[in-house]
Amino acid sequence: MATTVTFKYSVRDKAGKVVAGKLEGESREAVASKLRQMGYIILDLNEDRFAAISKIQFGTTIKMKDITIFARQFATMINAGLSLTKCLSILGGQSESKELREVIGQVGRDVEAGQSLSEAMAKHPKPFPPIFINMVRAGETGGVLDEVLLRVADHFERDASLKAKIKSAMTYPIAMGSLVLIVLVAMMVFVVPTFQKMFSDMGGELPLPTQILVSISDGVRGWPGVIVLVGSIAAYIAFKFWVGTESGRFIWDGIKLRLPVIGGMVRKLALARFTRTFGTLVAAGVPILSALDIVSETAGNEVVSRAVKKVRSAIKEGETIAKPLGESPVFPSMLVQMIAVGEETGALDAMLSKIADFYDEEVSTAVDGLTSLIEPLMMATLGVIVGGIVIALYMPMFQVITLVK
Repeated sequence: MATTVTFKYSVRDKAGKVVAGKLEGESREAVASKLRQMGYIILDLNEDRFAAISKIQFGTTIKMKDITIFARQFATMINAGLSLTKCLSILGGQSESKELREVIGQVGRDVEAGQSLSEAMAKHPKPFPPIFINMVRAGETGGVLDEVLLRVADHFERDASLKAKIKSAMTYPIAMGSLVLIVLVAMMVFVVPTFQKMFSDMGGELPLPTQILVSISDGVRGWPGVIVLVGSIAAYIAFKFWVGTESGRFIWDGIKLRLPVIGGMVRKLALARFTRTFGTLVAAGVPILSALDIVSETAGNEVVSRAVKKVRSAIKEGETIAKPLGESPVFPSMLVQMIAVGEETGALDAMLSKIADFYDEEVSTAVDGLTSLIEPLMMATLGVIVGGIVIALYMPMFQVITLVK
């Protein structure tokens, strides 16, 4: 059975009176045809978003990989000479994501009804981010939609590759940190109480390290442990809420940029994303000011985002790109100088691409260095913690043996 969609309409009847209402149909064209058969002149006809809320709007399950494959296949079909509606019809039927199939189907119906591809995609901001929409619009204007879609796919693939490398590098320390926490809690809850009973039977005064360990164990198993757990959860929720605010995000992103070791990698990652996105948009023919608008929203760091917005304001007043970039402490002089050369030679997109490649390599090297540093550090930390607990547990026994001798 075909899925029906609710549409809101505004029409003029035979008497010239404007009538508004809602009507269900399989597509916009089907509803429009039905309204014309009823003798109405259509003034406005749009899908009712509140009547049929797509899951895309709330926590989409569409992955960037699905969008990348869609863009690459779309480009291939257009290059082969297929019409947009035919391409969307084929792609809508073969995507692995159910949500994406529904979105592509709706985009296809809107295009068939006379909307441009970029306008139809703009109705679905979750799967199609601003960079996608603006590049498609530029491709439509320049008649190079297939080339633009390939650029979109390449951009998303590079971005996904960099994210995957960072995620992979962080997996080990997170796993080791979790292991350390589990071992500590297990020893405090199960091991230390067993030794504590033995120490009570032995009598005498316990060494200071053992007293501290026993006190911690009592706290973990008692009300202090519950309070710490609840407090930690509350602090995490409060932190997430604070970071979700514009001021909180700006402060936190600034702190991340100043952190030792990690700060440099965070900065390079933000610069790589800035140059890659900016270069991709410029190469696709998107106007500089529009490109900077998109870049400021996708920088991934509020400090960099605000710096880009200031650069955009300066360019709007007639400045070059390089001059306001150089006035911001966020952008290093090498990046500014290379962009200045790109502006002078008329090869800004190529220069931005080279800068992005450079920072991608820098991030990759930084991630490898961080991984090689963290692994032995985590192992040493685990060894010191567990070893310290074991020594603290056996110190009373050593005292007893010494007294016996």
